[in-house]
Amino acid sequence: MARSSFNARDFDKFANDYVKNLKKSLEQAARRNPVRVPIRAEDSSQSASGFGESIESNTYLALLLVWLDARHQRQPGLFVDVTEFVGEHQLEDEDPTVLALQLEQYGYITIARTLASATDVHLTDQGRVAVRRLKDQQNNRAARLRYAMDAFLRWLFNTAGDQTPINPALFFATPRSYFAGAPIAGTDLHQVLLYLAEHDLIAHIDTDPATVAITPQGVSCALAGGNVQDHINQSRSGATYNNYMPNAKGVIIGEQQNFTQNNADSVDPTLFAQLAGYIGQVSSTLGMPEADREELERVAQDLHAEATSPNPEPGRLRQFTNQLKDKLVSGATTIAATQGIQLAEQALAALMQ
Repeated sequence: MARSSFNARDFDKFANDYVKNLKKSLEQAARRNPVRVPIRAEDSSQSASGFGESIESNTYLALLLVWLDARHQRQPGLFVDVTEFVGEHQLEDEDPTVLALQLEQYGYITIARTLASATDVHLTDQGRVAVRRLKDQQNNRAARLRYAMDAFLRWLFNTAGDQTPINPALFFATPRSYFAGAPIAGTDLHQVLLYLAEHDLIAHIDTDPATVAITPQGVSCALAGGNVQDHINQSRSGATYNNYMPNAKGVIIGEQQNFTQNNADSVDPTLFAQLAGYIGQVSSTLGMPEADREELERVAQDLHAEATSPNPEPGRLRQFTNQLKDKLVSGATTIAATQGIQLAEQALAALMQ
């Protein structure tokens, strides 16, 4: 198994092949079970209990709203039981009462409260307007792709953040593969894969069938908590690493941009500055004792100062990088720590070339 560098033609063929196979398998599944929406309630962040997020990004609430609209068009004026929605979509872990209450908080439905249940609902005028907005969003290609990029990378990080190769088509079995109450199309995911690979957030793995893996840059983007487009725009602005965060002392490691060095040793300090910036970004997530974390950040600051100096010395770059690597190996076991170790090894390997 080998990780290949991005090749637009090869990756385009890969994406087209799996989209074709995916379409065939989905059509077969639809013939076997034409009612069920193939999603699993395995992603707790998509539960309807999280009131406050946009309705477009909440899989179950958006699906329910569109479903209610279709039912009300067939039976205007009648209350509809949300329990039927839960049953049709096989959402065994979802409470229909909670779903109804959440939509009521948005103002999209009224509930016919009885002593027995609170799942008989009716779409309000505000709800019908929201359905119209959802359908407009479904046709907004830019919005769909932005959402799909973020959702796919977040899913990949949560599922295989240790860079294990995985079939990208598995994304379609998750709640995050829905946007504004409609499934993300295979052609949209095709474009997402090309875009993420082009910007080194995922890598195409030469397996049969073909798979993808998250890259160090992809892990960094996911850990930063922002969206993919912000990460890419930040990289284009000339920053040495993505979304630098202040450490415990309020010092932003890696914030300098567009630094250049003219040194006799022909050392490229970019990887070392990136490593230092990464440590400053994730140090608070490593689960290390406070004293160890402060020492880690101090070494990262020393490394960054050396890497951005007019004439960085290879010996000092190696010294600080080895110190960071040793502290990560001995003091942390998280994915973020593993990512830092890999960045350190890449930087050290560059000194030997």
